[in-house]
Amino acid sequence: MVEKNYKIDRPVTWRDYYEMTKPKVVYLLVFTAIVGMFLANDVTVSWFPPLSALVWGTLGIGLASGAAAVVNHVVDARIDTIMARTMQRPVAQGRVEAKKAVVFASSLAIAAMIMLWFLVNPLTAVLTLGGLVGYAFIYTMFLKRATPQNIVIGGLSGAIPPLLGWTSVTASADPNAWLLVLIIFTWTPPHFWALSIHRIEDYAKAEIPMLPVTHGEEFTKTSILLYCVLLILSTILPFLTGMSGVIYLIAAIALGLWFLYYCVVLKYRETEGVAMKTFGVSIGYLTLLFVVLLVDHYLKPVIGF
Repeated sequence: MVEKNYKIDRPVTWRDYYEMTKPKVVYLLVFTAIVGMFLANDVTVSWFPPLSALVWGTLGIGLASGAAAVVNHVVDARIDTIMARTMQRPVAQGRVEAKKAVVFASSLAIAAMIMLWFLVNPLTAVLTLGGLVGYAFIYTMFLKRATPQNIVIGGLSGAIPPLLGWTSVTASADPNAWLLVLIIFTWTPPHFWALSIHRIEDYAKAEIPMLPVTHGEEFTKTSILLYCVLLILSTILPFLTGMSGVIYLIAAIALGLWFLYYCVVLKYRETEGVAMKTFGVSIGYLTLLFVVLLVDHYLKPVIGF
């Protein structure tokens, strides 16, 4: 009865469809893809990547990411109604029917693939499709419910946007692009496990085997701390390979210590709200790290190191 009244009070609008694409998540994915495009571009030849790659690549990657998010809404509709963080989602509340959501996701995915294949390059289209399938189906339908290592194994799908941005410009999967993937891949577990600790009761109630549910909060905090150390080490690799310069190295270490501080506090001096604060810091950390990568890319040829 409550759900029926809710539907009357809140008829479906374009905002419901927009919400299903998880815009905040997609913005971060697209941002890292755009940075990948600029990093792939040779600044000694041109300051900007080809316009076709920048425009159609960004749009195609964004649409594919949105499509994967919509599938996630459909597949997780039942457990979304259980969890406080997700119970107001459009499909979970019945404002958008599952069939209509599937049609919407399919439309976004098809548009993305056509755009990337014909207006960017086939390699980017294939890799993007792999990322979509990996997140929307392999992670959401299987890994999420099968293992506490779900976010580790499934994290590759969310880590590939900078590679997609890179291939949009070069049509090749350069080893340096995979370093960017490695950074996000290593960043994902401490980022998401911090949120999982904050929402542990929700995940337990929904019977989702997130690490803090299956192994306890202390084990998860230790894992977050260790992954953060691995993350800092992985962020040094772009400097060691010559991809980035001293400006990036200094900033990467400083940002890493900032994130590490919150991971240490979460482990040894946790107070109310620290897990969510760590989650927020992780987002700021990744954003600033990719901004510094971009700044260094343009300043390195000028200053020479």
